[in-house]
Amino acid sequence: MPKYPTEPFKSWDKAKELRNTFYLNFAEAKKKGGIRWMGSAWAFDAVPAGLGEDVYCITGEPYGAACAFNKPLSAKYLSAAENFGFARDLCAYMRNYWGSIICNDYALGGGHFPKADFAWTQHICCSHAKWYQNACELEGGDVPLFGIDVGAGAYPPFEPEMYAHRINYVADQLLDGIEWMEKITGRKYNDELFLKAAWNDIRSTHKWAQICMLNRAVPAPMDEKSVYSFYVFGALQKSNEDFVDFYDELYGEVKDRVERGIAAIPNEKARVMSDTQPPWGFLKIYRYMEEWGAVSIGSLYTFGLEGAWLYDEKENELKPRPLPPQKPRTREEACRMLADWHLSKPEYQHFYHPEYKSKMMDAIAKKWKVDGIILHYNRGCEGLSLGIAENRLSLIKRGNKVMSYEGNMGDEREFDETATINRISIFLESLGLKRPDNL
Repeated sequence: MPKYPTEPFKSWDKAKELRNTFYLNFAEAKKKGGIRWMGSAWAFDAVPAGLGEDVYCITGEPYGAACAFNKPLSAKYLSAAENFGFARDLCAYMRNYWGSIICNDYALGGGHFPKADFAWTQHICCSHAKWYQNACELEGGDVPLFGIDVGAGAYPPFEPEMYAHRINYVADQLLDGIEWMEKITGRKYNDELFLKAAWNDIRSTHKWAQICMLNRAVPAPMDEKSVYSFYVFGALQKSNEDFVDFYDELYGEVKDRVERGIAAIPNEKARVMSDTQPPWGFLKIYRYMEEWGAVSIGSLYTFGLEGAWLYDEKENELKPRPLPPQKPRTREEACRMLADWHLSKPEYQHFYHPEYKSKMMDAIAKKWKVDGIILHYNRGCEGLSLGIAENRLSLIKRGNKVMSYEGNMGDEREFDETATINRISIFLESLGLKRPDNL
């Protein structure tokens, strides 16, 4: 007999519609007289919004993940990238993206790959700037590129104060980028559109953190496979007003599920958390765990990549960062506010030292009532896998039960499904769960 009532999300259809419209708008931008830009999901996407209401973008990480989910298509793109001369040990998202351009094949909408008017990205891991430098060259060599260096700007959340010079360092680059955009597009920049987009960005990342807080409830209202479908809107375009409004609606729905005791899975017996990107072509491992009664409640990655949080070391607590007391009123104020807001996000912090990440992961494990942690030694992402072996040891010392498996978020050749299933089975048994009769 099911332990908890469950039901599908009412938001599914709208989420699919919003996502499909986003990619279609990018493909058809020229038909509408608009312009297109490409860049990282980490980019400050509110800034190009000041160029007009007909500006559309594509962010490489969610596009690369969508390619990886379609394993035959991904194999085509990866092969094209490798035959072109790109090394197999580079970022898997990046290779899927490059391969799509090389094949001149738009994975999400069909037809030729839409050429961008410019690239607007940021640089924190070793791939981002080179990703779009090569993409610009693959698209003909005439696509201008502007990259924001955030590696020297981000600050650890454990320091007692935020250093103004670090925020200024990034904010000044954003201001330079605005002048650059005006020059390369020939458009007059609209500060009002930018201020609105900047506030949408802050609202959406604040609201996503609030949504993730609701998953502390027992039973969990969201499983991580559902979380992947919802967190992506922040990765597509944080400043998109339709996405912000959707997050407001989603928060209401998830809150309602908590109040009514609606569970992500009806047989929740244990709770696990994951880390970094999953192997997108093998999301069925989450359904396998659910057969045992284990629900994955999320991760620092799904919570913190596009969510704004504050960490209280004394209380070992992650809480949504409160909204600023007022909206930005000037271009300069908006750039500083965006720099401050994003540089404190959790996913930036472990580039300093793995212990920062271990502390925040432990906070999630304790506050979200997690029974076990599953780490993905992800060969496809050098940045988010940085220090993961140290995270494992640190989390074990803090009393957590931890397992790991090797794989790749975007290259199925790096994932051993049978071996991973066996490791998960042994781990779930160690959590006190029994193998279901139907497995």
